[in-house]
Amino acid sequence: MEKESVSLCALPVGERAAVTAVSGAGGLRQRLLELGLVPGTDIACVGESPGGGMRAYRVRGTVLALRDRESAAVLTDAPPPRPALRVALAGNPNVGKSTLFNGLTGLRQHTGNWSGKTVALAAGRCRGARREILLTDLPGCYSLSARSEEERVARDYLRSGAADAVIAVCDACSLERGLILALQIAALCPRTLLCVNLMDEAARRGLRLDLPLLEKRLGLPVVGVTAHEKSSRRRLLAVLEALAEGEAPHPAAAAESDGPEALYRRAEALCEGVCIPKRADDSRDRRIDRAVTGKLLAWPLMLALLSLVIWLSIAGANLPSQWLSAALFSLEGRLDALLAALGAPGWLRGLLCEGAFRVTAWVVSVMLPPMAIFFPLFALLEEAGFLPRVAYSLDRPFAACRACGKQGLCMLMGLGCNAAGVTGCRIIDGRRERLLAVLTNALVPCNGRFPALIALCSLFLAGRGGSLVTALWVAGLLGLSLGMSLAVTALLGRTLLRGEAAPFVLELPPYRLPRVGRVLLGTLREKTLRVLGRAVAVAAPAGALLWLLAKGGWLSPLAAAIDPAGRFLGLDGATVLAFILGLPANEIVLPVGMMIYRAGESLAESASAAALGELLRARGWTAWTAGAAALFMLFHWPCSTTLLTVKKEAGGWRWAALAALIPTLCGIACCLLLRLIHAMVS
Repeated sequence: MEKESVSLCALPVGERAAVTAVSGAGGLRQRLLELGLVPGTDIACVGESPGGGMRAYRVRGTVLALRDRESAAVLTDAPPPRPALRVALAGNPNVGKSTLFNGLTGLRQHTGNWSGKTVALAAGRCRGARREILLTDLPGCYSLSARSEEERVARDYLRSGAADAVIAVCDACSLERGLILALQIAALCPRTLLCVNLMDEAARRGLRLDLPLLEKRLGLPVVGVTAHEKSSRRRLLAVLEALAEGEAPHPAAAAESDGPEALYRRAEALCEGVCIPKRADDSRDRRIDRAVTGKLLAWPLMLALLSLVIWLSIAGANLPSQWLSAALFSLEGRLDALLAALGAPGWLRGLLCEGAFRVTAWVVSVMLPPMAIFFPLFALLEEAGFLPRVAYSLDRPFAACRACGKQGLCMLMGLGCNAAGVTGCRIIDGRRERLLAVLTNALVPCNGRFPALIALCSLFLAGRGGSLVTALWVAGLLGLSLGMSLAVTALLGRTLLRGEAAPFVLELPPYRLPRVGRVLLGTLREKTLRVLGRAVAVAAPAGALLWLLAKGGWLSPLAAAIDPAGRFLGLDGATVLAFILGLPANEIVLPVGMMIYRAGESLAESASAAALGELLRARGWTAWTAGAAALFMLFHWPCSTTLLTVKKEAGGWRWAALAALIPTLCGIACCLLLRLIHAMVS
C-alpha cells in the first residue's frame, strides 16, 4: 500500500522529513526545485513566523522562509499530523492558573460560553513538541461539588469527555488544599497531570517539596513549575504529551462518596513527608495584614489608595485625551476628502463624517485614555493581593444589605466603566448576590459621567472656591452614589431578590509583586479594547441617527415635545433629549445638549468650559438647574454598552430593563426632592 504524502506546510516545528514530490503552477515548481527542494532532499522545519502563515526550513545547509501556500506544493514522507490534544486547565482560585494559561497560549486565545452556560471559558492553543494543544481554562473552584455556577461548569465539562487530558494546578505553598480538587478531577479524568505552581514562592518562604515522592503516592505525573518561566512551561508540555500518548495511569483518585473530611485526610497522608517544613512561612503577609486590614488603618488606607487610582485615571487621562481627540478629529477632513474623491454624495459624507465618525471619535477620545490607566492600576492592585482585602474590609456594610463585600470591588470597577463593573460581578459566587451587584452597578458614576459632573460643579456650584470646592462637590456626589447603592441593594435584597444569603468565603491570597508587563498587555486586550469595541459598535450607528435627526430638523420639535417632562424634573426638554440621545455613551450628553441649543446639524468638535457656561446661562440655567442635571447625570439609565453587558451577564433583557429602570427612578426621585427643597427656600 502506497504511503500517504504530507504537505511541507503541515510539518511541525522541530520535525524532519524527506521531499517526495514537488508540484505547482506558473513557475512555482521550477523555483522550488531551484531552491534545492528536489525529491529525496532532507528538510527540517526550524521555526514559524509570529503572525503565522510562514515557516522557516533548513535545506542543504541553508534556512529558507516559505509561505504556507507555496510550501503546500512540496510533498514529504512525514507521517500525517496527529489531531490536536484537547486539554482542560483546572485549579483553585489564586494558584496562578491564568498566568500559566496566558503564558502557554500568548495571544492565541479567545473567550466564549460552553454548553449554553453563562460562565465564560477562555480557550487558546499552543504548540507542543509533537502536536498542537488546545487549552480550555476552566473557572477557578475549590471542589466539584457544584455549589456554584462555576463549579457546575467545571464538573460538567470534565464529565463530558471534551478533554483528552487535564492539568490540575495547585499552589506549592498550600498543597494539601489543592489536592482535594485534584483527587476529584482524577476520579473523572484518569489522564490528569498535577501541576504544582509557584515553586519560586515556595522557595522564598523556605518550603521544600519532594515531588517524586508525591508522584509515586498519587499515581499521577507531577511537575513543579513557575508559571511565568518559559522553561517550566516547556517541561510541563513535554510531560503532558507523554501522558496523553502513553497508557492511562491508575491514580489514587477520590471516590464519589468521599466527603470533605475524608478528602482532607487523604491529602494529609499524601503530603506527609512531601512538604518540608509542613507549612510555608507567611509571617511577612501577616505583618502586612495587621496594617492593611487592621481597625486603625484599613479604611483610611483603602480610601487613600483607591482615591489615588481614581485621581490618576481622571487627571492622567486629560492630556492623552486631548491628543487623541485632536488626532481623530484631524482625520475627519481626510475621510471627507476621500469620500468626495470617490464621488460620494454630500448627504452620505455628512452621515459618515459628521455623524458616525465624529460621535465615535468623541467616545474613543474620552473613554480610551482613562480606561487605559484605570484597568491596569486596578489589575496591579488585584495581582498584588490588595483588592481581596478591600472586599474583606467592605463586607460588613454590604452584609447589612444582604449582599457581600465583593460587590464593593465591582462598584470600584464601575467607576472606570459600568460595563466592566458588570462583567466583574463574575467574581461573586451566589447568583442572588451577583444579580444585586449587576443591577446596582450603574448607580456608581462611570468615567464617562465625570467630565459632565466636574463641568457642572465647576461652572455653577463651586462659586469662587475653584478646584478645591469643585472636588468637594464631586466627592459629595460620589458619597451620595455609594449611599444610594447600599440603600437600593438593601431594598432589592428584601423584595425582588429576597432569599437566603449565599455563604461568603473570601480567600486572601499572599502578597506578590505584580508583573507589570503581563498586566498591561492583559488588561489592554481583555478589558480596555473589549469594552471600547462594544462602545464603538453602538456609537457609530447612534452618531449616524443623531445626524439624520439634526439634518431633518427634528431635534428642536422633539425637545419642545418633552419639555414639560423636563420642567417637572427641574430641567428642560433639550437636556432630557440629550440624555436620551446619549444612550450610546454618557460622554456625548453635554455635547448633544449644546448641539440642540444651537440648533446645529452636527456634534461640536470641542467647546471650552467658558463657552459652555455662557450657552447654558443664556438658556436660563441656574445653580438649581445645574444641581438637577448633576443628579440626573449621577442617576439615570446606563449606556447601551452596559445594558448589553447586563443582558449577557444576567441572562435576559428583563434584567437589562430593570438595570435601566432602577437608576432612572433614583434620579427622578432626587430631582423631585431637589425641586421641593428649591420651592421651600424660594
